[in-house]
Amino acid sequence: MTVILVLFTFAVFILIDYWLAYKEATQVVTAEAPRKPVAAIEPAFVEGFLVPETVRYHAGHGWVAAERPHLATVGMDEFAAALAGKIDRIELPRPGTWVRQGQRAVKLFRNGLKAEVVSPTEGEVIEVNPEALADPSIVRRDPYGRGWLMRIHVPDEEGTTRNLIPKKLAPGWMRDAAARLYALQPQLAGAVAAEGGRPVEDMAAVLGEESWKRLTAEFFLTE
Repeated sequence: MTVILVLFTFAVFILIDYWLAYKEATQVVTAEAPRKPVAAIEPAFVEGFLVPETVRYHAGHGWVAAERPHLATVGMDEFAAALAGKIDRIELPRPGTWVRQGQRAVKLFRNGLKAEVVSPTEGEVIEVNPEALADPSIVRRDPYGRGWLMRIHVPDEEGTTRNLIPKKLAPGWMRDAAARLYALQPQLAGAVAAEGGRPVEDMAAVLGEESWKRLTAEFFLTE
């Protein structure tokens, strides 16, 4: 009877130890799992363009959102996605590539023409979005969510943050960009007005090929 009691006690301790180890492992995996690019987007429109406060913006119309310390997700803001229009193909750096802030990192192809977008931060590309590569239209439909482009390991978070648009200035910056775009191409302002103030799905369709190349280079800072 004593032997059975001892064996039963050992079995209980083994089960308890296994349960605690499993719980700890589960907590580690959960802590390391990356969040969605933008967990919750509060509607914030500027001149018809969505400008959520949950991300930071680069002057080249890219956005960056911290996932956890030294890991960031980046993409194109809605202004860039609207101006790019219906893209046939996207090329992204391979994982392991080091990109600098302001460096041409994303290639967009449309009707045989190419536009480029600069990286809003500096670091090593850890992952690219396979969904955006397979279906580039998702970048236009959901630029801050499923249309994210890359995840980047950012060693110097403070250094790259200093070169982003200050949060309080982001609405004014977007307002100025929209005003400049409509001043250069008044027909775009008319198209937006016809859509109730929101940018048309394929803004680039209103532009000629040369205008598209010139405007993307100017606003994406790749001139």
